[in-house]
Amino acid sequence: MVDFLAENNLCGQAVLRIVSRGNAIIAELLRLSEFIPAVFRLKDKSDQQKYGDIICDFSYFKGPEYYDSKVEAKPELQDLDEEFRENNIEILSRFYLAFESVHKYTVDLIRYLDDLYEGVYIQQTLETVLLNEDGKQLLCEALYLYGVMLLVIDQKMDGEVRERMLVSYYRYSAARSSADSNLDDICKLLRSTGYSSQSGAKRPANYPESYFQRVPISATFISMVIGRLRSDDIYNQVSAYPLPEHRSTALANQAAMLYVCLYFTPSILHTQQAKMREIVDKYFPDNWVISVYMGITVNLVEAWEPYKAAKIALNYTLDSANIREQASRYSVSMDGLRPQIQQLLKEGFLREEIVLDNIPKLLNCLRDCNVAIRWLMLHTADSAYDPNNKRLRQIKDQVINDSKYNPKILFQLLLDTAQFEFTLKEMFKQMLSEKQLKWESYRTEGAERMTELAEVFSGVKPLTRVEKNENLQAWFREISKQIESLNYEDSTAAGRKTVQLIQALVEVQEFHQLESNLQVCQFLADTRKFLHQMIRTINIKEEVLITMQIVGDLSYAWQIIDSFTSIMQESIRANPSMVTKLRATFLKLASALDLPLLRINQANSPDLLSVSQFYSGELVTYVRKVLQIIPESMFTSLAKIIKLQIHAIMEVPTRLDKDKLKDYAQLGARYEVAKLTHAISIFTEGILMMKTTLVGIIKVDPKQLLEDGIRKELVRRVAYALHKGLIFNPKAKTSELMPKLKEMAATMDGFYRSFEYIQDYVSIYGLKIWQEEVSRIINYNVEQECNSFLRTKIQDWESVYQSTHIPIPKFPSVDESATFIGRLCREILRITDPKVTCYVDQLNTWYDLKTHQEVTNNRLFSEIQDTLGTFGLNGLDRLLCFMIVKELQNFLTVLQKTILRDKAMVDVFKAMLSAVNPVKGIVGNASKVYTNAVAKTQKIWGPYLESIMKVGQMQILRQQIANELNYSCKFDSKHLAAALENLNKSLLADIEAHYQDPSLPYPKEDNNLLYEITASLEAAGIHNPLNKIYITTKRLPYFPIVNFLFIFAHLPKLQYSKNQGMTCRKATDPVDWPPLVLGLLTLLKQFHSRYTEHFLALIGQFIRSIMDQCTSQRIPDMPSDVVGALMFLEDYVRYTKLPRKVAEAHVPSFIFDEFRTVL
Repeated sequence: MVDFLAENNLCGQAVLRIVSRGNAIIAELLRLSEFIPAVFRLKDKSDQQKYGDIICDFSYFKGPEYYDSKVEAKPELQDLDEEFRENNIEILSRFYLAFESVHKYTVDLIRYLDDLYEGVYIQQTLETVLLNEDGKQLLCEALYLYGVMLLVIDQKMDGEVRERMLVSYYRYSAARSSADSNLDDICKLLRSTGYSSQSGAKRPANYPESYFQRVPISATFISMVIGRLRSDDIYNQVSAYPLPEHRSTALANQAAMLYVCLYFTPSILHTQQAKMREIVDKYFPDNWVISVYMGITVNLVEAWEPYKAAKIALNYTLDSANIREQASRYSVSMDGLRPQIQQLLKEGFLREEIVLDNIPKLLNCLRDCNVAIRWLMLHTADSAYDPNNKRLRQIKDQVINDSKYNPKILFQLLLDTAQFEFTLKEMFKQMLSEKQLKWESYRTEGAERMTELAEVFSGVKPLTRVEKNENLQAWFREISKQIESLNYEDSTAAGRKTVQLIQALVEVQEFHQLESNLQVCQFLADTRKFLHQMIRTINIKEEVLITMQIVGDLSYAWQIIDSFTSIMQESIRANPSMVTKLRATFLKLASALDLPLLRINQANSPDLLSVSQFYSGELVTYVRKVLQIIPESMFTSLAKIIKLQIHAIMEVPTRLDKDKLKDYAQLGARYEVAKLTHAISIFTEGILMMKTTLVGIIKVDPKQLLEDGIRKELVRRVAYALHKGLIFNPKAKTSELMPKLKEMAATMDGFYRSFEYIQDYVSIYGLKIWQEEVSRIINYNVEQECNSFLRTKIQDWESVYQSTHIPIPKFPSVDESATFIGRLCREILRITDPKVTCYVDQLNTWYDLKTHQEVTNNRLFSEIQDTLGTFGLNGLDRLLCFMIVKELQNFLTVLQKTILRDKAMVDVFKAMLSAVNPVKGIVGNASKVYTNAVAKTQKIWGPYLESIMKVGQMQILRQQIANELNYSCKFDSKHLAAALENLNKSLLADIEAHYQDPSLPYPKEDNNLLYEITASLEAAGIHNPLNKIYITTKRLPYFPIVNFLFIFAHLPKLQYSKNQGMTCRKATDPVDWPPLVLGLLTLLKQFHSRYTEHFLALIGQFIRSIMDQCTSQRIPDMPSDVVGALMFLEDYVRYTKLPRKVAEAHVPSFIFDEFRTVL
């Protein structure tokens, strides 16, 4: 018969593919359970209020029209719904595919069983497949994995959350109308069971059997699978555990499968006492905590509580005398095993000959250790006992007391066992690889010795005083030939023959009285030794390695091991070289990957890489978590070193008197620094001793591990310091901004100095790591802050700055800002608010409007540069860009939806347009026309002014940031600044040339040059924020007229002063000139240039018209509004860096030249 798993055996391949996919689905479900968007849990009130109307459970299906109409009735809900869809559809699709694959798995399994029943596979029926060893294993696994999937889904994803995600996917997905969509079936299978994984939650009635029966599976198949699991040793594990008391451990995997499969036929659990008694006697006579799959533990006491037959059967195991007997047995076993295994691990004890002579003894020791560790780890695990259940608490207390359980001792035994196993495996692998070579070298040596002896008895060799003996000579020659004829391939015959040869050599020594000649004796003894070695070597079998692999399985501890993390970390802190022993434990844990990967590998499935990457990644994450104690301890020592260096150790001057030498020596403090530094280097040495290790399929390089650990700890501390250090009280009388920035700068400098100090002792690039990580923290926080301005938010798993190995911590927000960068930005905006301050452009300083005291100046940005570096200023600049965009969008919405829809206003604008036409002319009765128009539009200017001033204020801040960045760039890296400026100029020249002559080159669409250089130019401050286009706009009617009236309406509130330029007349009605000009300039820049042309023409016309009226007086006096308008034009030309001709096109040049002399 063809091998069941052969590629041409369709029946075997079909079930193998199903089982392989089952393992992959479970890995995907476990992976996704980490990425459930928090919003679907609707835990806090704010989420419930915000998303309550758009996230529904299955009650949605009772009346979808009602829910959808509720959303459609409110535009803001529609908007939120659309935004929510954009942000979550990708992850929802991934979840849906996982849920769909669970349903598809059941469909495929049922179809396979139907095919078997109908005889699609020739000569194969359910019975014949179950008679085949591989077939039996695969069919049992197929059912078991389906049960595990359902349990994993319920344990990792709450029922309500699943329902909400499925409904959201249904509402948002366009693919739902496809003909073969089985969304209904998926919803039926995965609807909430009422189960909650929270401790203390009540178990629903008939759970999980009712859940397992949602998709009915052939009862015959289930009963046959359970029959096989009850009676057979389907994996032949008992051969690896010959002792009867180890039987339940040998069958542990099968017991877990049986536990899951029994839920498909709950009648056995409820009523069939005889069967349950048989199951408990065979699988659970001495254990009641089992590992179901990859470390998911279950306590049968709790799990089988509702089932009468199961509960009665288990009572014999849970009898307190039996518990005491088992616990005491393992307590005694532990006491005997610890010294035994420590003896075996002593340096130089495990030599090749000792290993080869004692294989059974060593394997027995390994079995005992692993069985004891397994029983104690599972039966004392906190996760296996619900603290709210009194009976479970009593059982746990009894186990702990009777076994004299000490987690540190158990952990030590686990470490030693792992180390011993690892050493033994390596030795065996080495011996197996050299087996044939060694055997052949021993054979050659033995044969040569015999040949030499034959020559000795020939009497020819003068040195040896041995009489000639032809018989012995011939006999030794014959023996030499016999030894040479031994064949490695036929090991059994060679073994028998070798034993006979040894016997012959013993006899020849006795019968021929050869003892008198020491040389001959020595030769015979050597040959016997070589023959003995040949027998030993031929006995090195691969079966020993397989047995060690089976016995050393640690998959049950995949999750429990976490409870030992603190013990591991404590032992590393006390003795960093412990890391080498831990390495063996991690490798032992990695063997757990064989369980899910075996079938995936056999099926040649493409899932192999992703599944092995997931489990290996989980394990590497755990290794990192354990070893993170090393960087943590290093940073604690570092903090002490920095404290000593700053506060205790005095700087030694270049010249000092010899009598003061003792004062400057400060031996105590310096000794303390040296001691701490030594401790740091010892920690480093500890982790580097680990050697490069393959954990699953991921290569773990200890140097990289150490660097990542240091980065992680640095990120954690710096992020926390920035979060805590930059919280401002908006009600404080004097702003806390500068003092907090100075304090923060000192903290950051401390981190920086400590990093600089440590880099040589740890052998890392300190400055590189510092710059990379600080920039990552700041950029990530800027990204999170800017998320509030974006519809499609950047999730953590999409962010280029966030990392799984070196995560940037997220802190709960303390005010409207999400992060420290937002708080800093809003504090700057608060203290430079144009309503309460006045900005003097020439001094780059803000003054308080009422007290005329200086509020802040451009030193603020130097301080931010000192604290957060270039990345901080750059991030602040990016955030201000988003704020300007938001402000301009809001402003345009107000303009379009309120001002331009107000009929009275539009009539005023129309009348004004006809009054000023043509723009080149002069308006008759000018002051009346303008004043009337302003009076009629007075009510709209409040919000208009506020928006314009806000934009202007942010543009001033952006200019200041650009100046600071440019200054520091020229100062710190002048070559970079020069290169960027030249590249920028040459690029612009090329682009201008291209527009004049399109045949000249221009960057193509897919060329990122312009995009990338813009980022570099902005980082170096080589840009003008005023020239930026922030938003895309449509044509707006009356736009120049509206802006002209706006500026005219506010000119009376300002006055010209020779020292300060345009200033506010009354502090009670504040209008700050620079933000006003810059805000208006930015707004106009967003529209087509003809609007700006028209606007400037209107101002020019206004100046000419009013001046025309004034010149009719005898002594012409220049009205303040005209001065204001002229100042606006002058500043406009200055800020935009345009030639003066732009303004002179609308106002005669002599007025420009002379207007200041008249004042």
